[in-house]
Parts: sequence; C-alpha cells; structure tokens
Amino acid sequence: MERTIADVYCPNCGSPAKYDIVAACYLCGYCGGRVEVSEAAAQKKGFQKLRQEKIRQSAEQHRLLRADCPGCGAELVFAEGEAMSVCAFCGRTLVRKEYLHSAGMPEMIIPFRITRDEAAACLEEWCRQNSGKSEAKHLLEKAGELQGFYLPYELVRGPVSCRVSRMDASAVYGCRGHVDNVFVNCSRQLDNLLLDAMEPFELADLKEFDFAYAAGQGIKMRDISDKELEGRVREEVSANYSPVVQDTLETKAVEVDTDASSVLRLPVLLPVYYIRSGEVLAAVNGQTGKVSVRAEKESHYYFIPWWLKAILATAVITGAAYGAFRLFGMGSEESLLVAGVLAAFAIIVTLCAYSDTVRTGFKVTARRRIFTSSGGPLRRKGLELVRDAHELARDIMPPAFFEVLDGKPQHVQLVFSSLPRVLMTAFIAMAVLFLPVIIALFLNGFDFARLELGGSAVWFCIMVPVIPIAVLKFAVIELYERPWIYVIAEDGSKRRWRRKVSLPPLRSAALGFLRLLIVPPACLGIWFGIACFFTMCWLTAFGFD
Repeated sequence: MERTIADVYCPNCGSPAKYDIVAACYLCGYCGGRVEVSEAAAQKKGFQKLRQEKIRQSAEQHRLLRADCPGCGAELVFAEGEAMSVCAFCGRTLVRKEYLHSAGMPEMIIPFRITRDEAAACLEEWCRQNSGKSEAKHLLEKAGELQGFYLPYELVRGPVSCRVSRMDASAVYGCRGHVDNVFVNCSRQLDNLLLDAMEPFELADLKEFDFAYAAGQGIKMRDISDKELEGRVREEVSANYSPVVQDTLETKAVEVDTDASSVLRLPVLLPVYYIRSGEVLAAVNGQTGKVSVRAEKESHYYFIPWWLKAILATAVITGAAYGAFRLFGMGSEESLLVAGVLAAFAIIVTLCAYSDTVRTGFKVTARRRIFTSSGGPLRRKGLELVRDAHELARDIMPPAFFEVLDGKPQHVQLVFSSLPRVLMTAFIAMAVLFLPVIIALFLNGFDFARLELGGSAVWFCIMVPVIPIAVLKFAVIELYERPWIYVIAEDGSKRRWRRKVSLPPLRSAALGFLRLLIVPPACLGIWFGIACFFTMCWLTAFGFD
C-alpha cells in the first residue's frame, strides 16, 4: 500500500488511522491501535524529511529562476526559458535572478486539471450569466488574459480545540474538533476572501511535489511570516467552525477562539488562474473551474449604538401602528394617542432588548462583495470537460462539546431554546400576567360569569410592560447562560445532567425572605403590597358590588 504524507498510519498494522474527537487521538479502524497526536506529528516529520530529500534531487534536474517584483514584493518562480513578464498582482515588470531553494518549498501539489483557455471559457460563462454586473462587462473583454500560477498554501489537518461564546452572554463553552482539508493561503498580495471563495479543492488529486508539475506554470512563493501564517490558520479554522457553533449557540453573534497548535501543516501548491482588471479581481480554480470575482466597488456597512437601534425600532413600530389604526377607520387624534402609549411601552422594551450590545458604537466598515459561480467541478472525460451535477462542499467534522461535570470533562450536548423550555417560559409569563384572575377563579368557585377583570386593571398596567422586559432580560439570558446539558456516553446514549442544589443557599434565601416579612420598615411595604394584591384578587372574583 502506497503511503502518502497526508495520512496518519497505525504503527501496529500500517493501516490509515482516523482521528477520534472524543478519544483525542487517532484510532486504527483495522486493528484498533491508538496513535497519539504527538506520535502523529513525529511520524510526519520523518516523512517530510524524506520528501525534502526527493525535492532537492528533483531541483538539481530543473534549473529555475526567481523573479522579484519591485512593486509589490511578490516572489514568483518560473522554469528556465520562460519569457519576461509583468507581475499579475500589481502590473510591474519582473526582474528575474537565480532561484534559491529554501526550506519553505512545497511538499504536496494539486496539478492543473483545466487549461488556460478552458478557465477563460469558465470566466466568460460567468460574465454572460451575470451580464447586469459591471464586473462582468470589465472581465468579458479581459478573460483571455488570465494567467495560471501555482499559489502557496498550507494544508492543515489535525485536532483543534475552541473556546466559544455568544456576544450577548458571558458563559464560555469548550469544544474539540478535527480539520481535514483546510487550505490556508500564504500570499500577502492576493485577496484572501477571493481565493477562499473559489474553494474547495478535491483532495483525490493531491500528489507529492515534483518540479515536473511546474513546467510552463509560474510558482508564487510564500511571503508571509510564521507568525502571520499561524494567525491565518487560527482564523481559517475558526471561520470553518463558526457555522456549526452558530447553530449550536443559536446566534450568528459568536466568538470562536481556536487553538490549532496540534495540527499538522503541510506546504502545498494549488492551481489558480488569476486576473486583475482595474479594481476588479477574478480567480478561477485550476482544478474545478469554480469562478470567484471581487466587486469593483466597496460596500459600506453601518453600525449604530444600541440606544439608537432602540429609538429607530420604536419609531418603526409606532409608525406602523398609527398607519394600521388609521387604515381601520380610527380618527387621527385617537390613533395618535394610542400609538403614543404604544411608543412609551415599545421604547422600554427595545432599550432592554438592545442593551446587551452596549459595546456597539458608531462605526462604518467597507468591504468588497465576492461573487462566485455555481455548479459542480469540471471533470475531464476523454478530451471533453463535463461539469459535475453535484456542487462540492467543504467537509467539516462537527466539533464535540465538553464540560467539566462532577470534577471531570465529559462529552456533552448543549440544548438552549428547546421547545419545552420555550413553552415553560411562555406558560410562566402568562401565569404571572393573569395571576389575580387565576386566584379569583379559585375564590369564586370558577364562576366565570362573576369575574370582573377591571379589578385587576392596576396589575395588568404594571405587568404588561414588566413581563416582556423580564422575559428579554432574564428568561432569554437564562436560556443561554444555563443550557440543558446531556452527557453522551460511549455507546451514544444521552442522559440529562442536573446541577445539584445546595441546601445552604436555599436556607439563606428563605431566611432573607423571612427578614423582609418581619423586619421594619421594609416589612410594612411588603405587607401593604400583599394586601393590595389580594384586594385585587377579591374584586376580580366578586366585582365591586
């Protein structure tokens, strides 16, 4: 069996081992052997040493030259005999000098699958399908100027750990995962979002690097520092895991802090066709034919303070209510009065709702949109290119969440706003709102005919604004700060874990409540409130007669 640098192998039987998130190691599916993360890293170092020796031997057979761009600083490598050219990244003339072999040379490569003319046809097809966009008009005439390059990436594989949280909550949760096919761009001059949009690549074409693959193509060298690369690795892994974390935490406003120190990083070259037309940039995946285009103009996104959001939301609610009242025949003065009362209620609720984003201030950000083509990858069948019906998707292993329960970390499932919790919250809110009515029904023997809702008018006036605020500020936060936790056993079964209730805090709370009832002067106000409440219940049960 041919061994590849991209896999981890069992030391017992030699079969490929797959990473197990829960066990936090690589497990052999054939004999059950374990490969620790440190052993896998050592295994790769040995294999990489052999590959580097092969690369040095290959380099001796291919005299290459390095071209330095004086404009943007990009380094491009060309096989000897290629003509002088201009830098595709900034348009400057390239000055070539002897290529110096370095330790940063790639160990893996995905060869070009489609030719430059075929890539130009893909770009032209995108332009025709998006003829209404100004970018398409610019690129349609320039599609023939696409240039092919092998761009430097690092293939990232291995275990990662993350600390994740909601931006509107304080609880922090830990999760572990494994990334298999994350490619991190190592070029400073190129638009990272543009290159990321034309992914993914098919790993079935991944091969050990040999200079023979570079014949006729330019090779751009990595030009970012190790520190910058480590930051990009963390950002890329965090970006890949963010959708899964957003689904788990039930919001897009999440923070993902990733530790990718244990991953295996392999320098690779990936095939890309690239073109710049003024401010418009386009890239075509040299393997799959997927097109990505950067917008010509920047789009501006405005962030406003939380209190201004509340005012704007209140204005919209009030305006809509006033219009609805007028539409259904209510007079202008009555509509204005009712809408004004609603506005007073709405401003309180919206201020509370947006107060969890107090860190947001006035800010304007600018970014360029990225447009992509649709459809599956191009595959060569004989001399013809055929587009696959199934679009490629990133293969991401969902992370597993872990919590320290009963003194040890355990694999768990976090459940936030489940249907039972939502129904319970709604039931409690309605029960509190109609509490005097419920007590009144018990007092009058469930005689609905004798109920006088006017007896609870004061209660309703207080609770109608208080309950939404309480739900927003306490019930919702309670959902996100104290999720239901299910412990997942090795056989996949789940059991609900419940926090143990400590008696001392309960005793302390009971004593505090008793003090409020018997220690003046606070007890006088409390007993007065209790008397008023039961008076409302009595009036609601039997009326004012």
